[in-house]
Amino acid sequence: MGGDKTIVAVVGLCVILGMSVAEGYRNYTVGDDFGWSENPKLDYQTWAANYTFSLGDFLIFNTDNNHSVVQTYNSTIYKLCDDADAADNDTIEWSSADPSSTAPHPVSVPVQLRKVGTTYFFSGDYDGEQCRSGQRMMINVTYGQGLPWSPDDSPAPVGAQSGDDAAPETIVPYNFDHPRDIGDDDDENVASNSVVFWPCFAAHLNLLLLFVVGFLFYF
Repeated sequence: MGGDKTIVAVVGLCVILGMSVAEGYRNYTVGDDFGWSENPKLDYQTWAANYTFSLGDFLIFNTDNNHSVVQTYNSTIYKLCDDADAADNDTIEWSSADPSSTAPHPVSVPVQLRKVGTTYFFSGDYDGEQCRSGQRMMINVTYGQGLPWSPDDSPAPVGAQSGDDAAPETIVPYNFDHPRDIGDDDDENVASNSVVFWPCFAAHLNLLLLFVVGFLFYF
């Protein structure tokens, strides 16, 4: 009888630890090694179709200051490739572009997914020309495990606010003239899209402690 109880306890512990590994928020590098640019080799809608996005996940836009990152929930804004008449509650420009820049510099823009349903992204630079050339995508955000308890639990830094011309603090080396072959750096892609464990670590730790206390009390 005691042996059966031990087996049950071990199985329960394995389930809890398995949950800790399985759950977590993810970071997705948009376009993988090609980044966020006007690239005829990449269809962003096809790229997005390969993934399931959930609340709390981050999209990482590796781009430069000649491209913008606009997020909208408004399908009309998306179809027009123009956020000039967008409302504050449905459209955010996470990173604005500087068309006059003669020396583009690389930036990385993290955007957390915080609303269930359809979300649109595009680059609105050059009066929407980049968007119309294919720098756009529509994704569906599922509930998943819900949002982190607070913004402080988020797995990535916050990008530039709407209307802020300053580059986000996170800067990464990037060169759109010499994109890397996606197949050459699979390990880097795995790291970029890896599971982020910390947002749910505390919850699982509490669950594990409750299990241990119950186990000790039971035996």
